[in-house]
Amino acid sequence: MCSPARKLPLTLLATLATSAAIFGLAGCSSESSSAGTHTSPAPVAQPAPPSSMPAGSTSASSTSASSPPAPQRPSTPPQSSPPPSAPSASPTAPRNNNPVMLGIDVLEAGGFRQIAGKRIGLLSHPAGVNRHGVSTIDVLLRAKNAKLVALFGPEHGIHGDIPASQNIADTIDKRTGLPAYSLYGKNRRPTKEQLKGIDALVIDLQDIGVRSYTFSVCMKYAIEACFDNGVEVIVLDRPNPLGGLKIDGPVLDKTLFSGVGQYQIPYVHGLTMGELARMAAGTPGWLDVSANVRGRLTVVPMHGWRRNMRWPETGLRFTATSPNIPDFSACVGYAMTGLGCQLGGFRHGIGTQYPFRGLSHNGRSVDQLLRDLTALRLPGLGFRKIALTDAKGAPKGIGIYVDVVDWDNWRPTELSFHLMRMACAYAPPKQKNPFAAANATTARSFNIHTGSLWWWNTIVKDGSQIDITLFLRAWQRECAKFQESSKKFWLYN
Repeated sequence: MCSPARKLPLTLLATLATSAAIFGLAGCSSESSSAGTHTSPAPVAQPAPPSSMPAGSTSASSTSASSPPAPQRPSTPPQSSPPPSAPSASPTAPRNNNPVMLGIDVLEAGGFRQIAGKRIGLLSHPAGVNRHGVSTIDVLLRAKNAKLVALFGPEHGIHGDIPASQNIADTIDKRTGLPAYSLYGKNRRPTKEQLKGIDALVIDLQDIGVRSYTFSVCMKYAIEACFDNGVEVIVLDRPNPLGGLKIDGPVLDKTLFSGVGQYQIPYVHGLTMGELARMAAGTPGWLDVSANVRGRLTVVPMHGWRRNMRWPETGLRFTATSPNIPDFSACVGYAMTGLGCQLGGFRHGIGTQYPFRGLSHNGRSVDQLLRDLTALRLPGLGFRKIALTDAKGAPKGIGIYVDVVDWDNWRPTELSFHLMRMACAYAPPKQKNPFAAANATTARSFNIHTGSLWWWNTIVKDGSQIDITLFLRAWQRECAKFQESSKKFWLYN
């Protein structure tokens, strides 16, 4: 829900745009075997009118949502259910027969007012679709009062067909004939030449609510380039699949900023892409832009989304955000196993099945691993053996599946840090602690994903004797502070 504007100490001019006429019309990432650069219906709120404030020479202002009251949880939280098919993170979530209106739906229902008369570029990917599954590219091409002139793609490319971590070249999009510029190749930011002749860059990227997924970094780089080159940025907002209430894990050390993390936020941050863009533009020092730059950010919010909604409660069909995030279940798994499987012998996924939801260790049997995981008694989690099958349905083996059995008590990243401690305990007697044995490249990759040099230095020193509770409590305090500071950028209750 939008609320009255509030002044912020910025060096940027940002505007929040909504569409008052809509109601009457319609109502990254990379993924390797490690964490990778990598992932009840509510009433629709009447949108507030757009507002903006002029910027001074050394400071600017932004519209900002005031802190809404804490939302209540649905009466029946989603639970995990067993296979036979892919285990679901929340099969019992109440069905929403009135799907959330995404930013692209709101834009179209309002007659494309925010892009009227403009030449626009689009930064998107295959998950950039409206609530009916139509590509945002196609929706913008049929806008009579604006002209789509260029496409920009993040990791995996505009059409999502490029493997993780693989650089992508600029090309001409065969389907539309438009120039398709890669922001995961020779440059990670749009260049001045690529932005030439563009009035506004529209960003429509589906994130998964986890800091190391690269799409939020791609968005930040694009905002910075646009602001430096006088191009407006329009973010079409989308749901955070994990909802807006889960905040967990370490806040990223600023010394560890990289292509998989550019914000000092917890690993699971609880923001939508639009809210994260507002926070970046509204927090001094978060954007790397030229001194005294005047930028313009417009966020087109969703209608009908609330913070207590996980993806199954939105009524929307999930479109794969990248090859190893095909569904909501994988989003949940990415948050809780990705970090713990970077080094030390653990693997997430069981073969190619159940990405980020299966667990195995190259030095332990399924039965022993199941006993050890169950003995952790982690809040909200359960572990069980499941039978695997091949593509023809024939038996293929046994694996361990991670269930979220109590969503409210589940702390997404906790399992990963226990896996790291277990990896030290599982190391053969004559071998070093796997973290202490890591070379500089492996250590750097681990740290830019995990985000805490405090954790790294301690596990290198203490190994299996590390006091995990000490870290979890400290991070919970950091997360509480982050949530409070982020509320002024919220767009939804």
